[in-house]
Amino acid sequence: MARPIDPQRHRARRLHIIDAGLTVFARLGYHRATTAAICGEAGIGSGTFFHYFPTKDSLAVAILREGAAETTAFFAEQEGRSDAAGVLFDYVRHALDDLSDPRAAGFITAISGLGAHEEITTVLQDEESVVRENLTSWVERAQRDGQIRDDLSVERITEWILLLCEGFASRVTASARFDVASERPLLLQLLSRFLAQPPERCECPQPGPGTERT
Repeated sequence: MARPIDPQRHRARRLHIIDAGLTVFARLGYHRATTAAICGEAGIGSGTFFHYFPTKDSLAVAILREGAAETTAFFAEQEGRSDAAGVLFDYVRHALDDLSDPRAAGFITAISGLGAHEEITTVLQDEESVVRENLTSWVERAQRDGQIRDDLSVERITEWILLLCEGFASRVTASARFDVASERPLLLQLLSRFLAQPPERCECPQPGPGTERT
């Protein structure tokens, strides 16, 4: 008779393999990463690997799904907050925390060349939809409560928040000299100034709730 599966142990082993896969993809790139290299990083045999993931592709998808689940969980945890502007800054901090992982740049580069992979493309699009939908909702609340500028549409403000985050991620990927910890306060300062009422609408603009000092 087969032994019952321990869900917690199964989940922990699966996450361990996912973490090893993230490391190997970041170090070697997607095409040079092999299941053997991933097994070596995880300290497991190939049989264990294939028990959890039938292919290297399925592991890459699982890594992306974990990230998407964390994003969904982040927004779910914000419900009930009255400081909508604070949620916007906290989302950007959340995104920056992900980029602070030293493997982030390598993994993004590894995945960026897989545009023809339908499932990977779908996961990335689904996560972007979740981010856009939730940011739009929180921008609308912040604008309605007078916490951010109201001279631009909700959609336009959302687009620029996404642009700031995606542009920052692009520089992290493109340049090893672009340090997340060093540049993080400046990005939050830019976001604070962008979300504030324009000078002609506010005589004495104050730093926004997300400003971090160096």
